[in-house]
Amino acid sequence: MEAATYSLPPSIEPIVVFNDQSSRFFWIYPSLKVETLKGSSSSSQFQFSHFHVVFKFNVSDEFLGTVAPLVVYWLYSGFYVLVGSGEKYRLHSKKDEEDKNLVSKTTVVKGVLLQQAIQAVVAIILFTVTGSDEDSTTTKTHSLFDLARQFFTAMVVIDTWQYFMHRYMHQNKFLYRHIHSLHHRLIVPYAFGALYNHPVEGLLLDTIGGALAFLISGMSPRASIFFFSFATIKTVDDHCGLWLPGNLFHVFFWNNSAYHDVHHQLYGTKYNYSQPFFVVWDKIFGTYMPYSLEKRENGGFEVRPVKDVKDE
Repeated sequence: MEAATYSLPPSIEPIVVFNDQSSRFFWIYPSLKVETLKGSSSSSQFQFSHFHVVFKFNVSDEFLGTVAPLVVYWLYSGFYVLVGSGEKYRLHSKKDEEDKNLVSKTTVVKGVLLQQAIQAVVAIILFTVTGSDEDSTTTKTHSLFDLARQFFTAMVVIDTWQYFMHRYMHQNKFLYRHIHSLHHRLIVPYAFGALYNHPVEGLLLDTIGGALAFLISGMSPRASIFFFSFATIKTVDDHCGLWLPGNLFHVFFWNNSAYHDVHHQLYGTKYNYSQPFFVVWDKIFGTYMPYSLEKRENGGFEVRPVKDVKDE
């Protein structure tokens, strides 16, 4: 059988096909219709046997920077949902979660999805304005020191922005009543409720704060994939309502699930505004509330404020 040569537009990228038996490469173009992968060949169709087909997908850093934190949010939340199915590591009992929370989990999921949609739109706009895929492929390689500096700068920016915005939303009665109180309907926080906010708060507090961190730190879209995935994991961890042994976040950060749980209780709404990384601003401005962690008789832990801290 004679081999035929086909002239195809250069813009069409081929799919590489390798024959195990003859060790030959073939190029199948998307414009050619493959009816089956076994049998004889004819002039009207292309048929091959014993082939491995290799597909090449080009996914931009901008796309991953937009999508990865959203996927990480639900995967990490799902892990904590499984761990929190028992009472052993919980900061509140399951009964308290059901009785005290003022919003259904279905509503929480819808609210989080809405905020993530807004977050994705802002990320796409931000990446479009600051650079293209071509720019990211030609960006010079940064040293580990540069990346560490960018990450630390971004953490400080997010913490600073969120502390003052978060505190103001508590102090301004209108903003608290109509916007921020939505988040505090979760008196007993849980993992996938971390981003349950009013859309305005989600835009101002989280999305704009993240955009400022990205711009001020000067990180690349590729670096942002890792930073915002890490920031997402940290935020979920702070709201998970669990105290797990060996949790590295509890080792390296004083701002953790117990620290933020204080803020969600009625006695702590004027304290522990800092999120998600450090507690510096709370200590500087006198809004830091220390706590003790004690085991409950029926399993789990209970967060108790220090007695000498008085309400304002």
